[in-house]
Amino acid sequence: MEREHEEGDARRGLLIAGLIVAMLFAALDNTIVGTAMPRIVGELGGLEVMTWLTTAYMLTSTTIVPIAGKLADLLGRKAVYVTGLLVFIIGSALCGTSQTIYQLIGYRALQGIGGGVMMPMAMIIVGDMFTGAQRAKWQGVFGALFGLSSIVGPQIGGWIVDSLNWRWVFYINLPVGILATILISLGLKSHRAKGPVKIDIPGMITMIIGVVSLLLALTFGGKDYPWSSWQILSLFALSVVFLIAFAVIETKASEPIFPLFLFKNKTFALLNGIGFLMSLGMFGAIMFVPLFMQGIIGISAAASGTVMTPMMITMILTSIVGGRFVRKIGVRTQIIIGMACMAIGFWLLSTMSIHTGKLTAMSYMCVLGVGIGLVMPTVTIALQESFPKSELGVVTSSSQFFRQIGGTFGMTILGAIMNQRSTDLLTQQMVPLLQKLPPQAHGMVEQFESLIQTNPQGVYSLLLNPDAMQKIPAAMLQRVVPILKSTLVDSLHSVFLYGLVFVLLGAFLSPLLNSIKLSDKKEKSVS
Repeated sequence: MEREHEEGDARRGLLIAGLIVAMLFAALDNTIVGTAMPRIVGELGGLEVMTWLTTAYMLTSTTIVPIAGKLADLLGRKAVYVTGLLVFIIGSALCGTSQTIYQLIGYRALQGIGGGVMMPMAMIIVGDMFTGAQRAKWQGVFGALFGLSSIVGPQIGGWIVDSLNWRWVFYINLPVGILATILISLGLKSHRAKGPVKIDIPGMITMIIGVVSLLLALTFGGKDYPWSSWQILSLFALSVVFLIAFAVIETKASEPIFPLFLFKNKTFALLNGIGFLMSLGMFGAIMFVPLFMQGIIGISAAASGTVMTPMMITMILTSIVGGRFVRKIGVRTQIIIGMACMAIGFWLLSTMSIHTGKLTAMSYMCVLGVGIGLVMPTVTIALQESFPKSELGVVTSSSQFFRQIGGTFGMTILGAIMNQRSTDLLTQQMVPLLQKLPPQAHGMVEQFESLIQTNPQGVYSLLLNPDAMQKIPAAMLQRVVPILKSTLVDSLHSVFLYGLVFVLLGAFLSPLLNSIKLSDKKEKSVS
């Protein structure tokens, strides 16, 4: 008996080590690749499709999340997790061998399938291994790994690119991934659901087409194509048709990929609604704060990145502390406090002006980080505590799925608000000034007016490019720069205030949660 207990402890130690290694290297991948992108495009070309290096990964990783969660319930955690790890490793190896940008995009999509399996699996396994009270601590630790990756990822990526070459950004995943696979294979027991396994293939197909169409429309609408273009409208229509078909199929499937009856559960609907709204606002802030710092304060791109670091550090610390604190104050209270902190953070961001300093901006981001750290891991813990083990996979993966979809919606909606507000303000304040310029400047005026209508954020790139500013006559620069800065500040105020609205909606949902107590029941076996 004692020997079995020791073997169980050893197996658990291997598993926890494997989970930490796997989660860290998956979370690091995107930040490292982002740093290497200029070097990749410099060698392979394809500047016009560079964004697909991120988009391809995002499409596949987001879409696979709910499928991975359901398959984990049906086929067992070990089979699904190890398969995801192997797909990620193979995708990474292929990325490193790419000879064209299009090959790399395809391999990034494959890598995204592996990444989309890996991310929810760690949280699912933590839900299996620990009681509710213990889960709170470990979910905080694992959540902190994501924040850590955003801090150290760019530095690691820069070092790899400078010291070796961009291909090692992908090759570095191979030894780390193999180590994680070995540890998890040794630590995780093989287990699957009893009886015949029925996989909902029609549900998978309709969900994939519906979600990918929606994500593509949100990604390219208002940027590559106008919102009213046939391309974007067709994608939205395709998404609606297939998501309706998916909903119909799921009501009839014996083992639905995403059981729609879960939405009848008040706790499920509220927690995923809070996660969606939190992500919707959060990603908008993260995306636009560096633009404020570079365009208004005038600091370098590298220095503007340091503004985000205090938020990430605060989020890491709060995730860990909140994981221990939630047992004392309760899930509902902690989520309310966290959403309130996020709301205060957004309001503070909306008060920033041309005279706001770097330290002030950092302090505002810290307030936002406290809120994110309190809410993000708690939502997953509460969902796991509210459902039986047989539904743990699909319920846990739903939390990540709705957060990722919320982030995509947030970047799209707040980006559209930014563009519309910028177009209106620049048309009112910049166009009259441009029209007063002498006839010889007519070509530049037409270019500026076109840019204001089609890509207003491109106009602000002048503030981010000292070389371009030097080419403009000093007398004109003195009149143009104040207008650019004031319109940028006003546009960002609108973005942060809309972000505040989304977070407040999430905050209003929080008190509606039932009281959720974290259990001290005997730990569940890992399957």
